Amino acid sequence: MQRVLVGVAISVVAIFVTTSGCAIFEDEKAAKGRKLYRHYCMHCHGENGQQAEGFNWDRMPDPRPRDLSEDAAMSTFTDEEIFNTISREMRDTSLPEVNDDMNYFAVATMPTFKYTISEKDIWAIVGHVRSLHGGSLTYDIEGRKKQLEDELQAAKQEHERVQQAYDAAQAEIDAAEEARAEAEEDDDMDMEDEDDEEIENPQEEGLAKAEEKFETAKKAMDGFSKRPRRGQISRPDLTVSEDQRVALEERGKHLYREQFGCHGCHSIDDQGGLVGPALDRAGFRLNGTWIYQWIMYPQGMKKHTRMPNLGLNDEDARAVTAYLNTLRAPKPDKPIPLPE
Repeated sequence: MQRVLVGVAISVVAIFVTTSGCAIFEDEKAAKGRKLYRHYCMHCHGENGQQAEGFNWDRMPDPRPRDLSEDAAMSTFTDEEIFNTISREMRDTSLPEVNDDMNYFAVATMPTFKYTISEKDIWAIVGHVRSLHGGSLTYDIEGRKKQLEDELQAAKQEHERVQQAYDAAQAEIDAAEEARAEAEEDDDMDMEDEDDEEIENPQEEGLAKAEEKFETAKKAMDGFSKRPRRGQISRPDLTVSEDQRVALEERGKHLYREQFGCHGCHSIDDQGGLVGPALDRAGFRLNGTWIYQWIMYPQGMKKHTRMPNLGLNDEDARAVTAYLNTLRAPKPDKPIPLPE
């Protein structure tokens, strides 16, 4: 009887392992990478990284997502190259210099997650991608963390040293100015007629550089383990002249397709992705202020949205907002289905 129970238990575990991708044996990093991949990547790349597997794959424009399960191709990329594809500044892919850049491994419809999740979490996704083609992450994440900690500590110490030098120099300047003022009073000089030059602190420029270096190091350290955050997005003034409006709409249409690849996830006239809602009637359904604020910081309006923050600046967000406001298709006979 005992042997039977043991055999049943082993069979149950085997079935569970087979159907769950060995989830019970995953460490914390692997589990996190799998969870993030399923939330942000699976709809295009598929659960197992295979082409035509994700529900959005058939609707994506060429070039469609590469096969992440193909070891022969994927093993040619370093961990850093995969990371840089996931975390990058999105560039205009219609420009020859972008297409010819051998270090730019992405197309417009592949979004960036640089402004959405932490560096540590992006490395977790890289680790999961490696597992899809039988590989493993070799990048030294703990070494990277130590590097950032050391750089932050060095920047902090340098800032403190320069701050002390600045304070000492400023004390000397204050003392010199006080002595000069006393001398002028003793000589009964008219201070309003005296062309006194302000004494500059020789450490001022160095302090500004040290402060900038310290803030950069602090931001990098925070970005390693914390999700990027933006402050509250102010209501924009979207008023423009007629000439400006036409030019802005054209630029927004170009950005929508060629740089930020919005058509990879959204559809217009039944062309484009199924991840986000269809935008045929965005000009009717959404007001410009909401569109602008959503584009600038989606997570500020819906914390767990699949839509990543693509890093648009104010000018780009205004242009895309202007373009979306032109989308005013007639009301369909049948309701547009919600994305899966």
